[in-house]
Amino acid sequence: MSYLHLADKTKLKGVQYGSSNSTSGEVVFSTGMTGYVETFTDPSFAGQILVCTYPLIGNYGVPDSSFFESKKIHLKGVIVSELALSYSHSDAHQSIDSWLKKEGVPLLAGIDTRALTKKLREHGAILGAISSSEKPIVFDDPNTRNLVADVSPSEVTIHGDGPICIIAIDCGMKENIVRSLTRPNVTLKRVPWNYDIANEQYDALFISNGPGDPTQCSKTVHSIKNAMKQNKPILGICLGNQLLALAAGGATYKLSYGHRGQNQPCIDTETGRCYITSQNHGFAVKSDSLPEDWKVWFTNANDNSVEGIKHTDAPWRSVQFHPEAAPGPTDTAWIFDEFLASLQK
Repeated sequence: MSYLHLADKTKLKGVQYGSSNSTSGEVVFSTGMTGYVETFTDPSFAGQILVCTYPLIGNYGVPDSSFFESKKIHLKGVIVSELALSYSHSDAHQSIDSWLKKEGVPLLAGIDTRALTKKLREHGAILGAISSSEKPIVFDDPNTRNLVADVSPSEVTIHGDGPICIIAIDCGMKENIVRSLTRPNVTLKRVPWNYDIANEQYDALFISNGPGDPTQCSKTVHSIKNAMKQNKPILGICLGNQLLALAAGGATYKLSYGHRGQNQPCIDTETGRCYITSQNHGFAVKSDSLPEDWKVWFTNANDNSVEGIKHTDAPWRSVQFHPEAAPGPTDTAWIFDEFLASLQK
């Protein structure tokens, strides 16, 4: 037997699979019946122990790495109600148990995830640990450090060879974002979070998703301000939405339990249309902190939080949700299309 220890002294008993290691991080929950492979490999989950709200996880196994959103699992741990040790799917290569074991990530099964999710909704995200020890342990708070520096690449990579050059600041970018931006007429230059773009020749700037507190990424904010001085078109996603707001002079704050899942309703303030979106973030933009020449583009239909911003005149915009999906609905994939269409030479 192993235990999930929470910082409020709650102790839940379960059966440990995957790695036998102990781990500690921020305990959060995510909704969704499927998509655990893409979710586990999303760098935005760095430093977190994920509670899967769907009661059965693992029934379709794990495919090869071409389905991954990054090269490895970034979660510190996983909590499920029931783990399917037997799996069935034509693309499956292994079970979640064997995959997590290879990646060194523990999973705790047999937990009442409904009750745990209710606690997180009432209390907010809370520090926790998976351990075989019954005694309390020291908790690691991932939000006190720059998690983006842990997941961002150390080298520049080039995708495509088209005439339109987009610099993509990789703060923990999902692979489906790369696929969404890579077109025959595009060269995507993927750079680290702290890369100096001041002397680069490019047509537009893209700011990716990523984990943790956006205020830790001052070097990224500096690059965004540099692009603004040159009036370069800018598109941000998820963490990129928060970083663009900071560069514009706005502020961010930590949500109580974040938005993580595949069914978050977002309203386009210009058209009134509601889109169902895929999301994974713990911070958001303060709407009243934006300068007068910026406006809220999308809002969350559940709590009215900011889900997108845009400048009233300059070609700068961003969304808090994930239009690339993976997993989740592709209802907002048009955001990539509009951005790329605006760059046609």
